[in-house]
Amino acid sequence: MKNQHSPQPYWVLLGGCILAFLSASVNAGLFLTLGNSVAQMSGEISRMAQNMIRPDINGLGINVFLTISAFLMGSAIAGFTIHHPTLDKTLPYGRCMMFIGGCLLSAHYTLEILPRVALAFGGFASGFQNAIATHYRGIVLRTTHITGLMTDVGSHLGMLFRGHRIALWKIWVPAVVILFFFIGGIFGSWLYIMEKPFLLILAAAYVFGGFVWFLIHRLILKVT
Repeated sequence: MKNQHSPQPYWVLLGGCILAFLSASVNAGLFLTLGNSVAQMSGEISRMAQNMIRPDINGLGINVFLTISAFLMGSAIAGFTIHHPTLDKTLPYGRCMMFIGGCLLSAHYTLEILPRVALAFGGFASGFQNAIATHYRGIVLRTTHITGLMTDVGSHLGMLFRGHRIALWKIWVPAVVILFFFIGGIFGSWLYIMEKPFLLILAAAYVFGGFVWFLIHRLILKVT
């Protein structure tokens, strides 16, 4: 049995940072376009609860319900097909990234004519990605939201200031992922403001990254 707290190569962290960047870009673009987050389920559930008390005539409640349901379904599919608590190089992460890219491509082509369907595709992709999170030195690398990572940074900083001996990587590892998430949000917002096809661009990034990992998987790691 693998020890999830054992040292892992830095490319694991790099992969988590890239996924955080991409998911934040997707979330920012869809939020600015449709007014719903496809990654921050705490906020969306709060909005759904508020909508039950004060219904929204613009159909916000339906959008929130679709997003939450799609996120849950994406997580369930990932859990059924690939989820593993630690990184396992035999698992098809490359194909999973290409699958996420396909979901975003579907969202792109339905965004104008069926925006709620696009929102569902975005929520599904985010849930799927978040469920294939792995551990890096014992830290769970969730890549579609940063609440837990910010908690890790804050709690370890507090213990450090109190005088406890805290390994500095427990602070800088989640901080780096948070930084990439923040930059990804800026990038997604910029794509939206510049009226770029953000979903198409980000879908291509997922497919390209997944294909590269697929080639590494087959040609270098020799895993079928």
